[in-house]
Amino acid sequence: MIVFTVLILCVIPATRYYQIDQPLMRWLRGPNRVDPAELHLSGEFVENNLGTEIDPDGSVTVRMIAQQYLFVPHCVLVPAGVPVHLRITSADAAHTFALIGTHYAVKALPGTITEAQLQFANPGEYTAACAEFCGAGHFEMRSELKVVPREQFQALDSVKRGGCVAR
Repeated sequence: MIVFTVLILCVIPATRYYQIDQPLMRWLRGPNRVDPAELHLSGEFVENNLGTEIDPDGSVTVRMIAQQYLFVPHCVLVPAGVPVHLRITSADAAHTFALIGTHYAVKALPGTITEAQLQFANPGEYTAACAEFCGAGHFEMRSELKVVPREQFQALDSVKRGGCVAR
């Protein structure tokens, strides 16, 4: 009888996935967790929230999604001499956002938001490549990061900053 009671007490909550399991797992995972299936639908990684954003303290936050076989947005514009807070996640597999010619490499995992602090002293252009084998198109997974003078960056509106229009 005890075994039957324990079995029933385990089966009933197991049938309540959306009411019990999902909220409990979201709470246990903490604030740096996202659902890879819903990245583009809601939350901080919706399409119009990706790219560069100026923070109230003058630093810059960059939000990106890595997915086979591209980084979204494809090109990111940041100012020189300003702290850059990178927040990146993956929609499908493990990827590493590696800036060629620098020591920066940030791993993006599905369901997790990875944060990194970057800073570039001088203007320049960097190619970003995926440094984690992610499938057949891995070697074509590239992106750009353009560092422009701070004054030039601040003069651009948010649409031009997001599309890397400044040269």
